[in-house]
Amino acid sequence: MPALTEPKLIAGNANLTLAKAIARRMAVHRGMAVSLVDARVERFNDQEIFVEVYENVRGEDMFVIQPTSNPANDNLMELLIITDALRRSSADRITAVIPYFGYARQDRRAKARTPISAKLVANLLVEAGVDRILTLDLHAAQIQGFFDIPVDNLYSAPIFALDIEHHFRNQMQDVMIISPDVGGVARAREIAKRINAPLAIVDKRREKAGEIAEMTVIGDVRGKTCIIVDDICDTAGTLCKAAEVLVENGATEVHSYITHGVLSGPAVERVSRSVMKSLVITDSIEPTEAVRNCENIRIVPTAPMFAQAILNTWNGTSVSSLFETDTLVPIYEGLYTR
Repeated sequence: MPALTEPKLIAGNANLTLAKAIARRMAVHRGMAVSLVDARVERFNDQEIFVEVYENVRGEDMFVIQPTSNPANDNLMELLIITDALRRSSADRITAVIPYFGYARQDRRAKARTPISAKLVANLLVEAGVDRILTLDLHAAQIQGFFDIPVDNLYSAPIFALDIEHHFRNQMQDVMIISPDVGGVARAREIAKRINAPLAIVDKRREKAGEIAEMTVIGDVRGKTCIIVDDICDTAGTLCKAAEVLVENGATEVHSYITHGVLSGPAVERVSRSVMKSLVITDSIEPTEAVRNCENIRIVPTAPMFAQAILNTWNGTSVSSLFETDTLVPIYEGLYTR
């Protein structure tokens, strides 16, 4: 049964553009004005974070929109402090909307005497007073088990499938989905099934961390329009190398669809000089000026999906329904034609 209160949005500084876009989309869905709660999130001279909420939030259903992207520690602390401010202001329920969940790559002990930082972050969020998590494409699905509160993990695969069918509609018979490593096969297979395309794998072997010794293509990519699918692109070194290997093995052209465009260091320059025709990312992380100006990087909006997920969470209806193409098509109406 729907709550008596209206859902209220508040945002940190990590991705205000996305937060405002979500509010606009919710206004469209609700047929009434939706805006971010008036608050200030700022820093003292010693970089301590201070939060003040100017509106009454007592008994409200609050949604805090804050990816924990670069600078990860600052953005995480903003999220924790905003949550604490809301909890102490008697908010009824606090949902952390984390489009990009930082520290997700540290989900296990790969070697001795190392932390499981994703679990630590989960503990911090729960201890701060978060009642529910809403996120997108967790790097490791098992992170959901680090929480003793509900976690809704949305997927970019349905959006990417719509985008691929729209932009490659005249060459779908030649499209092949590529997993850039063995660990990402399940993610790539999901999109391949949605668009009824074949699947291939780029298997990489490392001599030591950060250095790729060899890449092998498993599957016949000759004459294919290859689309690499992954969840995170950081420095883009592996991605650009995989594109080169695919072209060397006979691919006609290579494109990439990556959920979270971290794109640190030399990433943008590498992508711009790569054999890749395009790199498609979501807006889960606020794009830098360099990313926005790069001709072969395109950004797909997630605000329509997040807005609907927030409304479904608020009124107690299914969030997993957003995994279905038939549900997503009307939400993205006007952006894609199939």
